[in-house]
Formats: sequence, C-alpha cells, structure tokens
Amino acid sequence: MLGLRPTVAEPVGRADGPLTAHDAALAAEAELGRVLDDVMERARETDPVFTRDIVDRVASLVLRGGKRLRTAFAWCGWRAAGGTEDATPVLRTGAALELVQACALIHDDLMDGSPLRRGAPAVHVELARMHEAAHMTGSPQTFATSAAVLAGDLALAWADDLMTETVLGSPYGPQLHREWQAMRTEMVAGQYRDIHAQATGASGVDEAVTIATLKSALYTVERPLALGASLAGADAGVLEALRSAGRCAGLAFQLRDDILGAFGDPAETGKPSDDLHTRKLTYLLAVGSRLAEAGGDREAVDVLAPGATSVCDDTVRRMRAALERTGARAVVESKVAELAATSLRHFDRTGAQPCVRREFAALVERASGIAPQHAGEAA
Repeated sequence: MLGLRPTVAEPVGRADGPLTAHDAALAAEAELGRVLDDVMERARETDPVFTRDIVDRVASLVLRGGKRLRTAFAWCGWRAAGGTEDATPVLRTGAALELVQACALIHDDLMDGSPLRRGAPAVHVELARMHEAAHMTGSPQTFATSAAVLAGDLALAWADDLMTETVLGSPYGPQLHREWQAMRTEMVAGQYRDIHAQATGASGVDEAVTIATLKSALYTVERPLALGASLAGADAGVLEALRSAGRCAGLAFQLRDDILGAFGDPAETGKPSDDLHTRKLTYLLAVGSRLAEAGGDREAVDVLAPGATSVCDDTVRRMRAALERTGARAVVESKVAELAATSLRHFDRTGAQPCVRREFAALVERASGIAPQHAGEAA
C-alpha cells in the first residue's frame, strides 16, 4: 500500500556499527510499515468495507506515533545479551510489540471511555462518528463498542502472526515464545485487575502496585527486554538481571504515567488527564489516601476515597490539591527516581558494553521523566 510506510531509515542488517536504540526504533518503524502494507493488501482481498472501516483505522493508530519504547527496550535486551548479527528478528519483534500496544490502547480507551489517543479521536470515538455520519440504524455507541473490540482483536492477531514467523525462524524460538505467551496473559490480567479494582472500590497501595506491574511494567519494559535477550540466546543470569531492571524501569514508567494522568496537560500527552475523573486506582491515589489517613486530613480522606465512578471538575481540583497537600505527589516522584536508579544497577549486572548501558539509561530517562543516577550515587 502506497503512503503507509514511514519515510525513515531502512532496517540495518548488523548491529555492530553505530546503531543505537533510536536507530533501532526508526528501523522497526520502517519494518512496521512493511508489515502493515502486507496486511492491508490481504485485507482488501478479504473485504473492502472491513478494510475501510476497521483495518485503516488500526493502521492509522499504529503509525500515528507513540514513544516506541517497547521496541527500543527489546533492542537493549538484545544488545545486552551480546546480539550483533542480523538485527531483523529484533526489529520484527519490535514491530509486533507496537501492534500489541495498539490492541491495548484501543481496548483501554474503550473501557475507560477516553475520547483521545495520540492527539486524535480514540478508535471507538471515530467509529461512533462514522455511524452517525452514515445515518446507520441503532445506537452509535453500541456499534462503536463492538467494532472497537474487533479492531483491538485484529491488532493482536497481526502481532501474533508476526511473532509466530519470528519464533519459527529463530534458533531460540521456544524461549522467545514463552516470553511472548506470558506477556499477553499478564497484559490481560492487569487490565482485568484494573477494572476489578474500580468495581470493588479497592484503594490499597499493594493492589495499586499489582495493577501497575501486570498492566504496564511487565509488557512495557521487562518482557521486551527479555524478548530481545532471548533472540540473542541470553543465559539465565543475564535474563534475571534484565527482568529485575525491566520491572523497576517499568514501574517507574507507570508511576510517571499516574502523575500525568492526574496532573498532565492533554495538549502535551495526547490523551485526557482523566484518572481522577474516573477515580482509577493508581499508586498515586493509593499513597494519597494512606497519607491522608495517617495525617488526619479528613477532607483529603473523603475526597480521595473510593466512591462514584465519575466525578466533576470541582472534585478533581480538590483531589489534586489533596494529593499535593498530603505530599503524595512528592512521594511518588521520589519513588520514580528510586526505581529508575535501581533499574540501572540491575542492568549493569548484565555486563553490557558501556554504550549499551548509556542507551538503556537514556531510555529509562524517557520512560520515567527523570535522569536516573545509579542507586549507589542517588542522594
């Protein structure tokens, strides 16, 4: 398909030259364009209406940006494990990770009722508008919900197809498949724990950490690192160090996202700051509730407590003030810095070359929003 493929550098065959994590992300973007060209062509042969309404929208979301952190972390894991030969498998793994991310975003936006994603209307919003513009019968929201579920499923199917090809072509296929298999289950488990927490009014810190780990930390950093390392035949010691590094960096990423979800500017993040509007259980909110109880701040206790699933703008302003007043925001900022620093310490245990360590540190800074020091250097 003409026009889909990004105008970026072509994939690099060997990685023992000046290839960086940024270069790898660009090369994976180009690989993603080729994959989407192929699936779009097959989709047209299947059904033109399906292609126009669903396939085009999924492809547009995938190529509309994003940090491409999962691809970059997969490359770091590969390099940390000694990967220097043909980089194509890790680039295709990165492309598959971006497709899984598209599935997660489509479904997450639908479940949360989020109107924006990557600076444009969320997929379910676009589908509801299409229904209205075409004067279709029935409820636009019901139609959009059903169609968005299918759109997310399609992105996951594409990701699985791509990873199956990579697994079958790799001498380390069984380990690669185990990592991929675990990642998909963890992602769904985390999403379920998220909606379960909202339905039960959970407010505990441990519950918030469990959700953050399953829903984000594992599939954003830990599993991509392990997938990349598996492609290089990493031994158990390297994999263990990468898992620890990825768990810490992934939690730092999610805690930063919690802060943005409460205080971020939608113009900069590309999505609404609606965590407080929906009273989503986050580490930030759980810490705020605990500090409010400990400090005897009844107003903060009341405004941060589980309750209505949707709150007004005035209540959100009071919640933000409570999170600042109790020191919750500062505590979470400090935790992000601690996790980022600890992540670097674990990554150093892989014995990766200094250039790869620097690449990983730069990625952790992008993910956490903070320039990490090694744990031993942190104040």
